[in-house]
Amino acid sequence: MLELKDISFHADSDGKQAEIIRNLNLTAQDNQFIVITGPNGGGKSTLAKLIAGIEHCTGGQILFDGVDITEKSITERARMGIGFAFQQPVRFKGLTVLDLLRIAAGKTLSVADACEYLSEVGLCAKDYIHREVNASLSGGELKRIEIATVLARDVRLALFDEPEAGIDLWSFNNLIRIFENMRKTEQNRTIIVISHQERILNIADEIIVIADGQVAKQGKREEILPGLAGTDSAVSGCRKLS
Repeated sequence: MLELKDISFHADSDGKQAEIIRNLNLTAQDNQFIVITGPNGGGKSTLAKLIAGIEHCTGGQILFDGVDITEKSITERARMGIGFAFQQPVRFKGLTVLDLLRIAAGKTLSVADACEYLSEVGLCAKDYIHREVNASLSGGELKRIEIATVLARDVRLALFDEPEAGIDLWSFNNLIRIFENMRKTEQNRTIIVISHQERILNIADEIIVIADGQVAKQGKREEILPGLAGTDSAVSGCRKLS
């Protein structure tokens, strides 16, 4: 279980301290598919980075499985089972997909095991396993390879920051299928996705709305989603991609 208690985060902006997150409290239960949404600039991506340890809060406490991780580094959190997928996946010239999956898994994966992870995200393993993770791959391909690395790491908490960013409709449809499959089949893993997309919101177990650096709403999908549709103030349009 993930618990955030009175979390605050300030950042420098033109020589002044800007308050991005303020006294935020939320709890994410185990084995849930949670979507965090809300207006642009509300603090969603910052919140994900605070949970992952990319940024560190200026106040409050973060607990993961009852352990205080507030001061722990991104590496320490990763070892505890927290994974983070960026909006724009990193490219690695000279590194193959197989190399990347082995690094993610922290062990020498067999080619067969690595191919299984690629198959889970809808990629033909023989076409990708020895490809370099470089500019020859499309945004959609990189997104799916990054999700495969999350699966290979067997994380307890998987964070995805706007995974739909920069991908085409075909890739987005595949992304939805991957998330639907993860939601149905994954055990002992909590998935948190930052997104505005209605189709991603529609498969959530729980929706959290972040606005002005605080939790504006939190509850089951069927309770929260009807109040978001068509309300710019709630989720900046609750965008469709279909």
